[in-house]
Formats: sequence, C-alpha cells, structure tokens
Amino acid sequence: MNILFPIYALLVLFIFNSLTYNFCMKMEMEILKQNKIFRVINAMILILLVCSYVKVLNAIT
Repeated sequence: MNILFPIYALLVLFIFNSLTYNFCMKMEMEILKQNKIFRVINAMILILLVCSYVKVLNAIT
C-alpha cells in the first residue's frame, strides 16, 4: 500500500494537470491566470488525495 498509493497519486495529478492544460489552451487564457488555475486545482487534488490516503490507512488498521 505504501508503494501503490503514491504511484496512484502521481497518475491522478498527471491526468488532472493534462486536462487543466487542455482546458487553458482551449480557452486561450493568459499565463498568469493559468498559473492561478493550476495552483488551485493542484491544491484541491492534493487535499483530496491526502484525505483518501488517511481514510485508507484508518480502514486498514
């Protein structure tokens, strides 16, 4: 579990970052606005991943 979850987390972050990049390119956003969007989305996904990791750890023990 300690090896599998970080790989899963990196995969999720990669997928969401690629979707965000495609969205920003399609909307033709400015660079500063893109940076803000990436920062917010990555923070939200990171919070969700940490919460799910803690939930999985609590379920195992």
